[in-house]
Amino acid sequence: MVLVIHGHPYPRRSRACAALLAAIRDLPDVEVRTLYDLYPDFDIDVQGEQAALERASLIVWLHPLYWYTAPAMMKHWFDVVLLGGWAHGEGGVALKGKEVLWATTTGDVEKYALTGAHAHPFEAFVPVIEQTARYCHMKWLEPFVAHDSHELTDEALAEQAGKFRKRVEGHVEKIAPGLRRGDKQ
Repeated sequence: MVLVIHGHPYPRRSRACAALLAAIRDLPDVEVRTLYDLYPDFDIDVQGEQAALERASLIVWLHPLYWYTAPAMMKHWFDVVLLGGWAHGEGGVALKGKEVLWATTTGDVEKYALTGAHAHPFEAFVPVIEQTARYCHMKWLEPFVAHDSHELTDEALAEQAGKFRKRVEGHVEKIAPGLRRGDKQ
């Protein structure tokens, strides 16, 4: 099963994350958990989230890049769900070997340069999220990044969504060969 942890603080105003979600919603064995809808008071059901993670073979962390990292709810989710003794530390092997795909959207890619507004390339901001996965013994996959998400034309955004779908579809095919949309399970 593919588990998508969606952490956009304004999902109804999101254009890029919404397009990425729409591109994979109809795939078999995909469960989407939209954190801000599920937990508007930030009171996360830790056991429910951990149970969903345990069912998954691929975990997708989907969110826009906020202040060089994950939005507040996603960070809170990391803090309260990925507990020591369960996800890391002594005895913490619940996520060991599970694949994680970080899917994120950004603004102007040209600002991610030494001479840009952010004074660093985008790759400088990857290690925090990557190390979160690695610390939990997860297999880090090459991130999916949709740069320039505010400026993308509808056609370019559809192309990005198609590429994202192919990434997730490839995993679905790997875990359940022959399972396609509409096939009986």
